[in-house]
Amino acid sequence: MEKKINLLWKGLSHHLPFSVLSVTLGLMFAAVLSFFANLVQVQDPAPFTRDLFHVFHPSHMLFSAMATTAMFWQYERRFWKAVIVGIVGSIGICGLSDIFIPYLAGVLLGARMQLHICIVEHPQIVLPFLVVGILIGFLAPGTLEKQEGVIFSHSLHVLTSSVASILYLISYGLRDWAHQIGAVLVYMVLAVVIPCCTSDVIFPLLLVKEGTEIHRT
Repeated sequence: MEKKINLLWKGLSHHLPFSVLSVTLGLMFAAVLSFFANLVQVQDPAPFTRDLFHVFHPSHMLFSAMATTAMFWQYERRFWKAVIVGIVGSIGICGLSDIFIPYLAGVLLGARMQLHICIVEHPQIVLPFLVVGILIGFLAPGTLEKQEGVIFSHSLHVLTSSVASILYLISYGLRDWAHQIGAVLVYMVLAVVIPCCTSDVIFPLLLVKEGTEIHRT
């Protein structure tokens, strides 16, 4: 149990700097999109940002499924349990990060938000990313959990999650986000760090059987 707690704390401490940096980069990306939308006089950029959301959200699900499955598989070699961990850890937690927390943040900021759940409305977009992510998690857990693999995979995961969360927020209700950017930063960091830490580290490790030794591949 003490070993798990140490691993969980290490995962949380590693995610926070990545999350703040990634959310800041995501806000800069959103600002560039808004600049070009104003430049070409697009009256409503929401359809375009929604298309981008439908790229970043499934990509986030791929990275999440990959990291969650790899983390679990490294500690416990039970195939179907690892598949379930990968599915729940990506669909449930990515939905929380990319959709539900941004939705709640928009409501708290006074916007009239629209609830859009991709796995329900567009399963054909999401499911291939989920399957590929789980497969990669099985194939390369040792590589992903080396120091360079951790930095690379977590960086991609957190950056993709940040952009997806921001795109949802500005696409489905909060149009005047730039004038509330301080609050948006705080909410989006929470939207990223809590679910991503849960998905990558806490969720798979909590389901690993006690006394299981780490597997190196």
